[in-house]
This record gives sequence, C-alpha cells and structure tokens, in this order.
Amino acid sequence: MKLDRRTFVQFSLGSAAGITLSPLPWKLTDDIAIWTQNWSWVPVPERGEVSSVNSVCNLCPGGCGITVRKVGDRCTKIEGRHGYPVNNGSICILGESGLQLLYGPWRIPSPLRRAGKRGEGIWEKISWEDAITQVVQKLRALRQKGESHKVACISGPNSGTVSQLFARFLKAYGSPNFVQMASGRDTEELAMGLMHGTASPVAYDLEHASFILSFGSGLIEGWGSPVRVIKAHSIWRTRNLKERATVVQIEPRLSRTAAKADNWYPVRPGTEAALALGLAHVIVKESLYEHRFIDNYTFGFEDWTDSSGGNHIGFKRLVLTKYAPEAVSQVTGLPPRKIIDLARKFAKAKRPLATWGRGKGSRQGSLYECMAVHALNALVGNINREGGICPQPEVSTRTWPEVEQDEIARSGFGMPRLDGAGTDRYLHVKYLPERLPQAINEQQAGAVQALLVHEANPYYTMLDSTAVAEAFERIPFVVSFSTYLDETAQHADIILPNHHCLERWEDFHTPIGLQKPILALLRPVVPPQFDTRHAGDVIINIAKRLGGSVAKAFPWKDYETLLKWTMGDKWNTLEKRGFVQEANYKPPAWEEAFKTSSGKFEFYVKALERQGASQPQDIRCLPHYKTVEPEGDHANYPLTLIPAESIRLANGAIGNPPFCTKALPDTVLKGNDLFVEINPKTASNYGLSEGDSIILETPKARAKVLVHLFEGIMPEVIAIPSGLGHTAYDEFLAHKGVNANKLMGVVEDPVSGLSATWGARARIIKV
Repeated sequence: MKLDRRTFVQFSLGSAAGITLSPLPWKLTDDIAIWTQNWSWVPVPERGEVSSVNSVCNLCPGGCGITVRKVGDRCTKIEGRHGYPVNNGSICILGESGLQLLYGPWRIPSPLRRAGKRGEGIWEKISWEDAITQVVQKLRALRQKGESHKVACISGPNSGTVSQLFARFLKAYGSPNFVQMASGRDTEELAMGLMHGTASPVAYDLEHASFILSFGSGLIEGWGSPVRVIKAHSIWRTRNLKERATVVQIEPRLSRTAAKADNWYPVRPGTEAALALGLAHVIVKESLYEHRFIDNYTFGFEDWTDSSGGNHIGFKRLVLTKYAPEAVSQVTGLPPRKIIDLARKFAKAKRPLATWGRGKGSRQGSLYECMAVHALNALVGNINREGGICPQPEVSTRTWPEVEQDEIARSGFGMPRLDGAGTDRYLHVKYLPERLPQAINEQQAGAVQALLVHEANPYYTMLDSTAVAEAFERIPFVVSFSTYLDETAQHADIILPNHHCLERWEDFHTPIGLQKPILALLRPVVPPQFDTRHAGDVIINIAKRLGGSVAKAFPWKDYETLLKWTMGDKWNTLEKRGFVQEANYKPPAWEEAFKTSSGKFEFYVKALERQGASQPQDIRCLPHYKTVEPEGDHANYPLTLIPAESIRLANGAIGNPPFCTKALPDTVLKGNDLFVEINPKTASNYGLSEGDSIILETPKARAKVLVHLFEGIMPEVIAIPSGLGHTAYDEFLAHKGVNANKLMGVVEDPVSGLSATWGARARIIKV
C-alpha cells in the first residue's frame, strides 16, 4: 500500500469524526496536505500487510486506549480504541500526533556523550557498553567516597513500575533524593490524606454529576484525562432538558471551557479559595448543607474543645464570621448577589460537584485552596456517592521485596532530602521538585554530584528557568534517559535513550480523575527504530554492575520479567485484553470511608498539629489566597500574568508536535511570534493596538511578544500561552514563541511547601 498525500490526510483526521466535541480543530484540514510536503520524514510505507495493535497512550496523564494501524512494520495511524473504558474510541490531538514523535527527527538514535559545552549540541556517538560503563564508574566512585546521597533522580509524575524502579535504585544505592515532577495530583493527594485520611488523588464521577462548579479547571482544555472529560462534557449537553447538567466556570479568563459553560464568573486571579469559602458561608447560613453527613461523619464543623481544654473555632463559625459575600466580593470582584445565587444553586442541585485544579491540573497549587473547594463537596454530602468525588482507587499488584541496604546505603539514605520533603517543616509531602534547584543553588558547591533524569524535562517545565539552568551548571554529571533531544537532554553529559512508548512494555495505572480502578498495559507496537533501550532494563543493568546489595535489590533478569512478576495473576488478562478494570467498584459507605484520627471527614485537620502548622482557622483569611504574588511590588509590576493552557499545546515533558502547533490560531502564534491576551481597556492605558510588539517583564525574566486584544480577559490581567518557547528538538519545534515557565517564579505554599504559583506580577514596556 502506498501512503500518498491524500491518504495521509485521511489517516491523520479520520479518528476525530467520532468525538462529539472534537479537540482537533478543523483549521488543521485547510492546508495540512500542502504543509506536510515540507517534511522529509512523512511516513510513506511500502506495500504490505495491513494490521492493527492495541496499546495505551502515555503522552499525557489521560491514559487513553489506542489502536495503531500498521502497514508491514510501519505505523500509519493512531486512533482511539473502541471499548476502552477511559476514552471508548476517541482520541485527542496530541495522541493522534504520536507518530510524529515516533518517526520525527528529534528522536535520539543511540547513546551519546557530550563533546562540547553544555547546550551546544555537539555530541559523540558511543556504544551502550561504553555509556553504561561511564555511568557505573561515576556512581561507584561517589559511593566509595561516602557521597551516595549526592546523587539525585528526577522522574516524571507517574506511578508505574519504571518510575518505582528508579526510586528503588536510589534507595539501594544510598540516596534520599528521588523526586517526581510536579502535578496537581500532589496537592489533591495531600488534601485527601489530611481530610479523608486516605492519601490518594481525587476521583470525580463527572458523568453522573448534575451541577459542575469548576474552579478554573480546563474541562475541555486537557484537564484530567482529556478525552474522558470532553466526552463527559458532551453527556452533560446531550441529556434531556430535565436531566441536563449545569456547568459554571470560575476563572479570570474566558477559556474554551468558560465559553461553553452555562455561566462564567470572572474573579481576580488567586482569589478562588476565598470565593469557595464565601459560597460555604451562604450554604451554612441558610442551612442548605447535608445535615446527616455533617452531623454524623465530620469533625471540626462546630466549635470544639481539645483534651487539654483548648477551644477551637469550627468551620461553621469561621465562614460565618469571616467570609460574608460582601467581604468576599471586595476580594474576588464578584458581586455579592452572584455569590449568594451561585451558592444556592450549587447546594440545591441533585448531584453537585466542585472541581479543583486550574488549567490542565498539571501544576501543584495551594493546599488550602484545594481544601476549601473540597469542603464544598463535603457540605453537600457528595462524597463517595454517584456524581460526586471519592479517593481514587487502584488495582492491586504484587509488592516488591524490601530493599536490604548495606552500611553505605543506610548512611546516605538517612541524610536530609535536598528538597525538604518529609521533614518536620514539610511533614506530609513526598516530593518538592520546585525546591530542588533552589536548594542546589543555595548550598555549597557539590550538593548534587550526579543527576539522573527519566521521563521528565525539568530544564523546560520547571518554573524560574534561569534558576534551573544555574542549578544544572552546578551539577558535574547529568544523565538523561530521554527518548527525544529535549532541553534537559541537550544539557546532559550522557544520554541513554529510552524506547518510544510505541516500542516498549510498561504498565499504566488508573488515569487521573477516573473513579473506576484500571490497570493497563503499553505493549511494543513496532520494533525499536533506533539503537535505544528500555529505561527499566538500563537501570537494572546499572544496578547489577554496581554489585553488592545494590545488585541484590534487583533480582529480576530484565524489565519484562519484573513487569510480569509484578502483575502476577493479572498478566494473562493484560497481555490478551490490554487492561484490567474493576468495573463494579463502589466507594465505601460514610461509616467506613475515613481513616483520619477522628474517623471522620475533617474540616479541622488534626494531622497538621504534628508539624506545628497554622490551623485553618488561623490561616484561612482573605490575603492568603492571593497565591500569584511573587517578588516585586504592585507599583513596579501592576499587572497579573497568568498561563493560558490549551489542548492544542503540550506543556509537559513532551514537546508540542508540529500537527498540534499547526492547529493553533494565528492569534496565538504567527510565524515564530507569540501573542498574549490583553483586555482592550488595559491596552488603551498603554496605547496598544492589535498586533503591537511589547516587552513583557516579570521579576524573573522578560520576553518580546505581540498583543492580542481580547474582551474575554479581566482588565489588568494578561494571559500567555503555555507550551511553546522550546529551545531544543529541531526547526519544527524550537524557537516558536516564549516559554511561559521562564517568566514565572516559585510561590511556596506556606503550609505544604508545594508550589502555589499560577502566574506572576508583570509590567508592559511598549517597543
């Protein structure tokens, strides 16, 4: 079969037809046939047998099932897998563009050793034997000097066995500094652990909700598992009039989600938690809450006295005295009448559901903001119920044997973590990745002697890129396990390239936000295209070469053996069907749902007492919800810059494929120039018109951008697209727009230590 240009377009677009609300813009069809002629690597398979293979897409946390069409050994199309519980035949634009990432020129073809300065892109091709030997020699030398704790690892925000392997390696080797990249899951997991006693992310029963109150969640911008949420959005809209769900969007910008909502409530950035507590005020004052749940299954709603006789203000008195609609209105900019009306409609709905996690939910955010939103779900009693929320369940697998550390490992592993996670200051947090560069830069030289990076691109995705670059320069030895020549790989010393996700075995656990536990299997769809190796095999090999107790911690022959052993009796089903799902799972009843010290849902969190943190009644005051405040005062930086996330823009570790970039409107990217959204009233204050060039400056950096006048953004707020501005990959990905992370500093949540950043103070300089 010959894949000509017309057939190629059909392959690219065909699977979008089944999506009611398609994330693939029709603009893509206008001139894609002509545009693709610029690429020398357009797949043109020889004639051969046509087949298809089922697998799972891991390009984002959505975990959609995919069916890959092949001609011979060449993949020609990716579409959504029909019957798969997460997406049932649909697919997003990033998943559909996966073949560009498989066959694109940014793949790393073999192990590489840096031959020039970091970032210059001068590499020497070396064998796998030489590459692994150099890594082992470096790690062995550090361990022999008693400096095992000076090795760190940054991994992607996933819970599969490969990430666990890297964590296990560091424990056996003797370092506490295993860090996973930031995600909104971190904050959700912490909030659930404190309020429910179950440390897991939140699962949302979106499909059965009747009133969705979204606090900035980009429900059709890629939030949660994107295709599943978009399909749920279609369900809300296609019900009959009596059952049709109401969607309310709260954010300072008219996003696509806000535009398609029943109501959009623009509020000042960083005041969402104050609004949530203002809604709680109305619900409590008018006694609209679920009395049976509140009276019998919650702690801290009413004032209470502890065992030593100390009196504490309950949630009820807190919201009634401090969060009246008039006071909240002054902070949020939303009229009191709208606050009252919204609270009543939410509380009186049959199955009301409040969602948290701005944009795609990829950033951590404020702990108390998450808790304030979650408190609304508790007030209406929609916890562990149909159309509500529950702790996200997982399919159980075999537990690995405990690591037996030798004396070196025990000593190194017992050293303080560089990011401070798990210490008395940040007792309940597992990882604080945004603190790592700061710790490296502030400590004496040599805090990290070697860094391993797996399925992550911190050089691009971490906030305050300047500080990240400085931290990398302080690390003598950086090893990347990347599939692509991304920014972090470009600044590594050794690259041990991983297989593409269509070339390897891997497990994928319950996708973010899904309420039914599922365990899925990525499988090799095609043989490896280049001289790459599975990262799991490589880290096992490194451990075995180090010998001793490190090698003993990895008794498996290779990664595939480990994966089959871990999956246990589920392996046969996974291999044949591709997934295991507990479709009949139901969350426990309220009597058994909460594992806190009180055995109830906690408005007042007892667990915070251990770390000496200020309790909710002390810290839940309006100023603490302006989480976007970085360094610099309002006089010098009078505007607020916020990210604008889109399903057409991959803003994580994966670079935005050309298909996705081509789908952007020319009010986002024109050539290589990036537009920012500015309200016409704000623009007039600066004498700006559509298309004008400006310098956008924050306390962290400055960038030259173009002006796009947009009535749908609040005055004094500017929105910058998130996911562009790469400096790596190749001409099709690099130097298009600006990296929004470069302009954002880290705003630390005062209790958890998580990054609460959602924007920065900014100013405009007219060119």
